[in-house]
Amino acid sequence: MPNTVVAFLLSLIAGLSTGVGGLMGIFTKRNNDKFLTFALGLSAGVMIFISFVELLPESIALLKGDGPGGWASGVKTMLGFFGGMGLIALIDVLVPESENPHEAANWDRVADIKKGSPEEKQHKAKLHRTGVMTAIAIVAHNFPEGMATFVSAMRDPHLALPIVIAIAIHNIPEGIAVAAPICFATGNRWKGLGLAFLSGLAEPVGALLAWLVLAPFLSDTLYGILYAAIAGIMIYISFDELLPSAEKYKMHHLSIFGVAVGMAIMALSLALLK
Repeated sequence: MPNTVVAFLLSLIAGLSTGVGGLMGIFTKRNNDKFLTFALGLSAGVMIFISFVELLPESIALLKGDGPGGWASGVKTMLGFFGGMGLIALIDVLVPESENPHEAANWDRVADIKKGSPEEKQHKAKLHRTGVMTAIAIVAHNFPEGMATFVSAMRDPHLALPIVIAIAIHNIPEGIAVAAPICFATGNRWKGLGLAFLSGLAEPVGALLAWLVLAPFLSDTLYGILYAAIAGIMIYISFDELLPSAEKYKMHHLSIFGVAVGMAIMALSLALLK
């Protein structure tokens, strides 16, 4: 298949994993803490390894010889890297902390609601707002992730695959954060699941935006800058979202084991692909 089709399919797969989290959120009364801790660590390990071992070296290689002197490639790589970090940091500043999917505090509040208690109605209204606002926040975060998947797959689908895996894994807890509060607040599982799926579709929409805006200008120089930006996005997500969220469950060694396993999987897969 043409790389464009593959790129869209990969971004769609990454986005639909939010729906997988939605399924977990509506069919389990309590989140599987061990699974979430390990999965968050695993996703962080994949993102950190692929960023430093593949994306940044690839960025420098693509930008070599671009401009006077070899230093120019390093400067452009660093500008792209910190630009990617800055983009996600800006989104976090614009999204209220209480509804930010990078804040794990809301994930276990769904268990607090008690049937028949005097505060039930108020609590349900609060849970409903939490789910809806979390979905909106996830949409904002998924746009750059969809663009990252698309851009990397356009040039090299093999390089995009581990990125898709990492994004898909970290989208699962986000799906739980959307579906579970909606389900407990309304009693309607399908509403929670549907909202989780819809919020994940921002990924292929971000891919479409990348295709419409960036496709005519794609070159080795732009790819180099974008690879560095994708690395910055993934490193920021790993240290700002994934690892702190994993630590919330107070199983530190399990989360670090997940990081190590994620890195090992990426090292093995990259060795087999080369």
